[in-house]
Amino acid sequence: MNRKGILRILGIVLILVVSIGLDRVSKIYVREHIHISDNIFVIKNFFTILHAENTGAFLSLGDSLQNPWKFILLSLLPLLALAFGVFYVMFKPSIGKLTTIGIVLVIAGGAGNLYDRMLYGSVTDFMHMNFHIFQTGVFNVADVSIMIGMGLILLESWQKDRDAKRKKLTTDPETSPA
Repeated sequence: MNRKGILRILGIVLILVVSIGLDRVSKIYVREHIHISDNIFVIKNFFTILHAENTGAFLSLGDSLQNPWKFILLSLLPLLALAFGVFYVMFKPSIGKLTTIGIVLVIAGGAGNLYDRMLYGSVTDFMHMNFHIFQTGVFNVADVSIMIGMGLILLESWQKDRDAKRKKLTTDPETSPA
């Protein structure tokens, strides 16, 4: 493997470790120091820290499922998807940089939440934002990692699409201005 490939893999591992580490530290702190009934207003009427345990997935989806379906849908399938994602990003160096970082952030966030779900039976959520016209559900650092990752993937996809359209306009005689 060449130097560029080694640096790419080290970068992937670094993003995984930092993202999962921040998620773990924040969730451990919340589990140990913030009671379920506490509401800490960081920015009054906008950003609140609280302690919630989510036994489902996104917005508690799947919370009422019974085993084995709950295990299959909330643990086994995500584990397989994360394993595939790691394999894909490690062995597909032709992926763009933003997409690579995005996939790694999604994997890290998914791994952080899956770790909680498998170890504790629930995922620790603790951040809430109120924008007055809408508000978020309660979320955690892993969820932020997933959202940033998806944003980077979409951004690079949009940039490639935009560049392809520009290239077509400049090379296609029927669509280029005369």
